[in-house]
Amino acid sequence: MFYGTLVWDPWLIVVQIVCLQCLYYLTLGFFLSILVGTRVSRMSLVYFFDYATLTVSTVTGWCVIASFMLSALAGAGYLLLLIERAKKCLDFSATVYIVHLFICIFYGGWPSSITWWVVNGTGIAVMALLGEYLCIRRELKEIPITRFRSNV
Repeated sequence: MFYGTLVWDPWLIVVQIVCLQCLYYLTLGFFLSILVGTRVSRMSLVYFFDYATLTVSTVTGWCVIASFMLSALAGAGYLLLLIERAKKCLDFSATVYIVHLFICIFYGGWPSSITWWVVNGTGIAVMALLGEYLCIRRELKEIPITRFRSNV
């Protein structure tokens, strides 16, 4: 965590994006399996990528929404571990959700549900703001300096 001169390392950025995306979907899958898997007979990618599953009219829909929100909270922790810089949190959070948008478009078409947009907009805000807060707290910690006294 030494922040000296800024070095442009595109491979590091790509690896961070891939790791963050994978951790986000692993966490989302974990929460979906706990909250939704107990309510439905068969889990599928529909709950990940189809905008129609994000609904407030069913209990299962609320469980899907809760899974997305809990994944955003966990994503803030991943930003703290992987990115470590507060000024980069919004960029990486936006990247996670933009990639998710493109996968959703590829999987089921343009998300036309207002609930999908609200949930994902709230998710990006939670992930970015909480990630920035956690990173700022880490960056502002005092650096312990030990002094060695010689017995002269």
